[in-house]
Amino acid sequence: MRKTMKIGGVAAIAGAVVAAAVVTGGPATGQQDPHSGGALNDAFASAAAEFDVPRDLVVAVGYGESHLDGHDGKPSQDNGFGVMHLVSNPARHTLEQAAELTELPAAALRSETAANVRGGAAVLRALADEQGLDGAARDRLGAWYPVVAAYGGARDDRVARMYADTVYDLLASGVTAKPGGERVVVASQAVEPELGRFANVRALDDVSGDVHAQDYPNAIWTPASPANYSAGRSQAITTVVIHVTEGSYAGTISWFQNPDAQVSAHYVVRSADGEITHMVADGDTAWHARSGNPYSIGIEHEGFIDDPSWFTDAMYRSSAALTSWLCDTYGIPKDRTGIVGHSEVPGNDHTDPGPNWNWDYYIQLVNGG
Repeated sequence: MRKTMKIGGVAAIAGAVVAAAVVTGGPATGQQDPHSGGALNDAFASAAAEFDVPRDLVVAVGYGESHLDGHDGKPSQDNGFGVMHLVSNPARHTLEQAAELTELPAAALRSETAANVRGGAAVLRALADEQGLDGAARDRLGAWYPVVAAYGGARDDRVARMYADTVYDLLASGVTAKPGGERVVVASQAVEPELGRFANVRALDDVSGDVHAQDYPNAIWTPASPANYSAGRSQAITTVVIHVTEGSYAGTISWFQNPDAQVSAHYVVRSADGEITHMVADGDTAWHARSGNPYSIGIEHEGFIDDPSWFTDAMYRSSAALTSWLCDTYGIPKDRTGIVGHSEVPGNDHTDPGPNWNWDYYIQLVNGG
């Protein structure tokens, strides 16, 4: 079992890319689309081969984190970077870990896609070694489930399980993405996740054991850290503020549970299916919009403002149903006076939800259209 995987820095990438010409993926992968080629496909293939991680698993983790978009090296909400979302914040240091494992500079891991993919694969392999996966186990896609759960970095086991479930759902359904015009494919495949200790962890959307649900009845109650919001309200609720997470659903939930974050929102909406997690009670003051905090409800939507692929119809409809309920409950106008973007709240420097958010459609849905 390898304990250290420092492999050669930038020169190793060149050698690994050559290997990608003959190695189409790591062990136990699905069939790769024969028409897929290009720099990103080469990066996934070479990183998978170098670190003995299934190629399809690396792609699925990256797709769940970023839709395979590096966002020009700009950080996510919790200071994660690139296709593989390598994180550097007070609680997580996968960026620094990747730099140590690959001997690549942090700047390259943040901004260069091939380096970032290689760093993500290196972290996955290091976690596999910590979990005791030997060569035979690494050949089974299902055996990587606890590793994937750990890669998400959640403190809450239920959130960690949700993160891993999302990746395995992607493996089951398949992935087809065209970041930058390059086609990247993971064929759908039947994989039985080996849950390990997570077999005894209740799924996040299983509310059967919850003591109570807060406010909106169609949301999952997963509270943020008390260090990230203020108890009570100093003003009446008059406004709904629309945000975009600049990160993944699971990552945002995990970040709001981290007491170092000093940020939160009342609700988080998932892109794929519109699932809603409620994290701060409506009667408490989430820290999401600076001057707007005392009088507003904040709704975060999974995704990145520069990538419209995250704004699915399921997300729009689920969020609009929530906003309609909030407006009815608190007497908020169902128009652009009562429903605003983060960028429109006075004293804020954020740009979300950005130009790809369809305001006309959203307001129509809020009003029952």
